Amino acid sequence: MSKKLTSRAEDYSKWYNELVVKADLAENSAVRGCMVIKPYGYAIWEKMQAELDRMFKETGHQNAYFPLFVPKSLFEAEEKNAEGFAKECAVVTHYRLESDPDNPGKLRVDPNAKLEEELVVRPTSEAIIWNTFKGWVQSYRDLPLLINQWANVVRWEMRTRLFLRTAEFLWQEGHTAHETKAEALAEAKLMNNVYATFAENFMAIPVVQGVKSESERFAGADETYCIEALMQDGKALQAGTSHFLGQNFAKAFDVKFTSKEGKQDYVWATSWGVSTRLMGALIMTHSDDKGLVLPPNLAPNQVVIVPIYKTDEELEKITIVVDGIIKDLRAKQITVKFDNRTTYRPGAKFAQHELQGVPLRIAIGARDLENGTVELARRDTLTKEVIALDSITDKVEGLMTEIQEALFNKALNYRNAHITEVETFDMFKSVLEEKGGFISAHWDGTAETEEKIKEITKATIRCLPLDGAFEDGVCVYYGKPSKRRVLFAKAY
Repeated sequence: MSKKLTSRAEDYSKWYNELVVKADLAENSAVRGCMVIKPYGYAIWEKMQAELDRMFKETGHQNAYFPLFVPKSLFEAEEKNAEGFAKECAVVTHYRLESDPDNPGKLRVDPNAKLEEELVVRPTSEAIIWNTFKGWVQSYRDLPLLINQWANVVRWEMRTRLFLRTAEFLWQEGHTAHETKAEALAEAKLMNNVYATFAENFMAIPVVQGVKSESERFAGADETYCIEALMQDGKALQAGTSHFLGQNFAKAFDVKFTSKEGKQDYVWATSWGVSTRLMGALIMTHSDDKGLVLPPNLAPNQVVIVPIYKTDEELEKITIVVDGIIKDLRAKQITVKFDNRTTYRPGAKFAQHELQGVPLRIAIGARDLENGTVELARRDTLTKEVIALDSITDKVEGLMTEIQEALFNKALNYRNAHITEVETFDMFKSVLEEKGGFISAHWDGTAETEEKIKEITKATIRCLPLDGAFEDGVCVYYGKPSKRRVLFAKAY
């Protein structure tokens, strides 16, 4: 049996790192800063993908795929975007290796195989996609262009952490072109709302929708919408962003259309994305000192059934009953695993499924068959109950909804209890140090003030909440007039 997890109270960061590895979600790879997503972790990501993909297609988007490599000249075309990502870029300069004459058995870059133009390994795909869009858009009849791609991107991070920040990660990125500014703005808000709906309904994570301050905005965007979540350690995590790009990329790549009136104009654009960082959010929102806690809507196995037996004959009898339970549950679209491995004792199986966050465990033994009962164990509350075998399908179906809602409400209560309004900078620092969470404070709207607060406290403006009321006040740092509160927090 592996050693217990470090507790969250003892060392939250260590707890997280241990949990990702021990729950068989991911591990570090031979490539510095890159991870291997293991089958169980990838199964969760696949469920996220499936639901998001369905939501994208329901809102009219189509999937496509674009090259991993971006010619440096294209990357540089939109200057703000290039500058924003330049320090994180991996660049391909040569295309072939050869034997090293000075070191037999070793390879070196062939100096004669230098690329005519260096290639940037995509940190984001605006450049290559907008260069492509130029050939796809001629008139208003070609609009709107609603494209999504599932892909990997590379951002050469120096300090990495599984799922939260890695040099290569998986994501989706939407890229759309529109006839009018109003349409593009509506699209950016729509997709931010799609992300919020997904986070709350499937991940059971309450989020704050808002817009970023200018200094936190996506490089090349006129406006960045976001969803911000709060983790159990009181730090915020940006869970998704949706950008209104104005006509910046259209002008950089000369993407014009002929309007209904026969005039030439640049299209209006958006881009939006979420990544495997959502896995980190899922882990840190719900999990406990015993391991993962997964919401039923995203659990690879919503139910696991563990047989308790002494003889092969008992296992055979239990299996016949379990086959019927599985058939009934799957008919209700509930995913079930029958853990009939003979190489592990029931206690070891219980520990593994608890560590991996399976929402509901069913134990059934020979005595249960005699009594017509089974034992149910909930992962979220760690409570157990014995129920009649003939009521199991309805009971389990009800518990799936109940557990999903309970996890959301628990996270919501925590989040709401950790939004604190402050009026002074002393109070700001005190709350940040002692309680954490979101701090709602007045800000004078200047980058200077934002940077000064960040320098002193390491807290950043997470967003200007979309549902935040405008109210007169004074800036928490300089005391200058302010028209609204914004949310500050330390963040991942």
